[in-house]
Amino acid sequence: MARKTNYSYEKRQKELAKKKKKEEKRQRKLDKKKKPADEQEPLAQQDVDQL
Repeated sequence: MARKTNYSYEKRQKELAKKKKKEEKRQRKLDKKKKPADEQEPLAQQDVDQL
């Protein structure tokens, strides 16, 4: 007799993978938002120092 496939386990694994991917994407977006702001500040300081 063939074993019954555990679809709920597969579904849970798929959901966890989606959640992980979504979280990583959210984190990348936050880092991307943060990084340009960090890069712009030193440029502003350099302009002030040159004057």
